[in-house]
Amino acid sequence: MAPRATWKGYLKISELTVPVALYAGATTSQRVSFHVLNRKTGNRVHREYIDEETEEPVERDAQVKGYDAGDDRYVVLEPEEIAETIPESDKTIRIEAFLPLDEVDTAYFDRPYYIAPTGPVGADSFAVIREGMRRKKVAAFARAVLFRRVRPLLLRPDGPGLVANTLNFDYEVRPAETVFEDLPDLKIESEMLDLARYIIETKQGDFDPCAFDDRYDQALAELVKAKLEGREIELPKPPKETKVVNLMDALRRSAEASGGKAPKKARADKTKKTASARRRKAG
Repeated sequence: MAPRATWKGYLKISELTVPVALYAGATTSQRVSFHVLNRKTGNRVHREYIDEETEEPVERDAQVKGYDAGDDRYVVLEPEEIAETIPESDKTIRIEAFLPLDEVDTAYFDRPYYIAPTGPVGADSFAVIREGMRRKKVAAFARAVLFRRVRPLLLRPDGPGLVANTLNFDYEVRPAETVFEDLPDLKIESEMLDLARYIIETKQGDFDPCAFDDRYDQALAELVKAKLEGREIELPKPPKETKVVNLMDALRRSAEASGGKAPKKARADKTKKTASARRRKAG
C-alpha cells in the first residue's frame, strides 16, 4: 500500500510546471511510545495549563500567545493576527537555482521528504528534470510554503524520483568555527598516520541503514515484553574500561583489534623500544 502524501502541489522551474506530491521521508510511528498514567489508579492523565498567579486552569479559548519583551512584559498576539501574517500557499515548489552536490553543507539539512509526480500528466517533464540533475550532478535549491511557513528546500535525484530536505535557516545553524576555533593545529607523526590509515582500511564498509541499531528502542521493547510475560529482564553489563598508556599504544591496540597486525614500521619501532627497555633493565 502506497504511503499517504503529506502535501500535493506543483514543481515549477521557469515556465515548466509539474504536478507532484510530497511524502514524508522519516517517521517515528514505529518507535515504542508511552502514555502518562496515574500510578495510584492506573488511569491516563492529561495536561492542562495553569495560571501562574491564580493557579487556576486556563481553558483553551482563553489561551493566547505572548512574546517575552522583558521586565515581565508580554506582547500579546491574537490567533487572528498570527493567521494574517502567515503567507498563503500557492501549492508550488519553485526551483530557484542549481548547485553542485559537493557544495551542500549537510548541517543545514532538516527533515527529509520524497517528491514524485502525481500521475501521467507531467511525468515526462518530471523525468527530464530528474535526469538532467543526475547527469549534471547538481541539487536544486527551491522554496515553498509548507505547513504554513515559507521553507527553503534542497532537491536531489534519487532513483525514479527526487528526495527533498527542508533546510535550517542560517540563524538556526551554529557555525562550526564557534566549536572548532580553540582546537590546536597539531603536527601528526607519520607513524601515527600509518596506523590510522591501517585502521580505517580494515574498517571500511558500505552505508547500510538496515545495519543501524536503535538500541534504546529495542531495550524498551524488550522491557515491555518481559513485564507483559511476568519475567525478569537481564540487564546489559557495562563495558570494561581499558587503560591506555599513550596514543601510540592505543592506535596499535586498535589496529590489532581490527583484524590484523599493525604496519611493519610500527611493529619494528615497538620491537626496538621493547629491546631497548630490556637492555636498560638488564644494565
